[in-house]
Amino acid sequence: MPREIRLNAFEMNCVGHQAPGLWAHPRDRSWQYKDLEYWTDLAKLLERGKFDGISIADVIGIYDVLNGNGDAALRQATQVPVNDPLALITPMALVTEHLGFGLTASLTFEHPYPFARRLSTLDHLTKGRVGWNIVTSYLDSGARNLGQKALSEHDARYDYADEYLEVLYKLFEGSWEEGAILRDRERRVFSDPSKVHPINHRGKHFQVPGIHLCEPSPQRTPVLYQAGASSRGKDFAAGHAECVFVAAPSKVLLKKTVADIRQRAAAAGRDPRKVLIFNLQTVIVDETDTKAQAKWKELKSYASYEGALALISGWTGIDFGQYQPDQVLEHLHTNAIRSAVETFSTADPNKQWTVQELADWVGIGGFGPLIVGSAETVADELQAWVEETDVDGFNLAYALAHETFRDVVELLVPELQKRGAFKTEYAPGTLREKLFGDGPRLPANHPGAAYRQLAHAPEPQPARELA
Repeated sequence: MPREIRLNAFEMNCVGHQAPGLWAHPRDRSWQYKDLEYWTDLAKLLERGKFDGISIADVIGIYDVLNGNGDAALRQATQVPVNDPLALITPMALVTEHLGFGLTASLTFEHPYPFARRLSTLDHLTKGRVGWNIVTSYLDSGARNLGQKALSEHDARYDYADEYLEVLYKLFEGSWEEGAILRDRERRVFSDPSKVHPINHRGKHFQVPGIHLCEPSPQRTPVLYQAGASSRGKDFAAGHAECVFVAAPSKVLLKKTVADIRQRAAAAGRDPRKVLIFNLQTVIVDETDTKAQAKWKELKSYASYEGALALISGWTGIDFGQYQPDQVLEHLHTNAIRSAVETFSTADPNKQWTVQELADWVGIGGFGPLIVGSAETVADELQAWVEETDVDGFNLAYALAHETFRDVVELLVPELQKRGAFKTEYAPGTLREKLFGDGPRLPANHPGAAYRQLAHAPEPQPARELA
């Protein structure tokens, strides 16, 4: 029996996302990102294709590492201009019934108290179809515009994130007991105050004494996504994430990454099979291999070398403008996406990457691998990735909006369904229930579940002064 493959669509409220330069292609729609129809059309298309969800990336700041400024990013529309992702979810939810929504929001720039309200609101409005992609940010330009000199050190950001999650768990899981909402019209009592509790959080980074402002949503805590792939990031994922996004360029590296994450999850007391891992991937599919190869060559001619370098420079913190296209790269340590540099230094120990080769790789699909072929060829390859690496599915980036996803829905998905490797119907319930087949709440072995006991703990009493 073939293993079921899971698919997410990887998007961003901007032009081009992971395919710099392809906005200029006559069939591309990404320049319409600011129109509501762009997003509602996409949501309906993805639901027709039985995608698990759409993961909406985001950055605060611009890619200004290349040549020391943001000119290249602006010229090539390299993830700028970029609009807020949160506003997209409600209209997409309105035109769909099952599609999940993964919201990327940086905890570095969002205080947990109002952010908890935003997430609970979305979970209510979508009837429990919301997830949160937890990121700590990597662009110093964003930090500077919020009054910071630069981002804090890489591992320190995860220490901050641990407390951030603690505050959210207390608000989502511990503040309101089950049964706190009465809606008793006769007695005119909506909520039972004895079952609503202040969280009294006093930590290193946050002081949050009060109650959660929202009544419990269908999932309480949204499905938790995480995309850090450094050693510290994988520790964080093992402790918190229910779905993990990675971007391994080879099967060898992906197999090691998947095994590492599952081992860490087990060591953290969690079921490693209940942590779903998605690799970033781009597929260019057509009716035949020949047509797909011709399509890929056409799309490749629109890819922007300058735009790709702007992305790579921002992701790694290395100014690639200082290198010639044929220059071989050396392993460099940065405070940005450390794992991105490690990936291309260790994926193939025998390969020496040049700047041009790296830009060509990133030009369509970012750091993830690219598969080109007929539906049969692409399905064969995706199944091989799953079988050989133990990955659960793929976070698909597009080359052309919305053509890439339409080709997947109309050509690839039916082929996978014919093989029994892709669902033909959605499971009922919330996003968490659809993904894991269990209840709508965090499982009992998830660390967030421990904060439910707050709802039954006695209120702390002020210390008495001795007479």
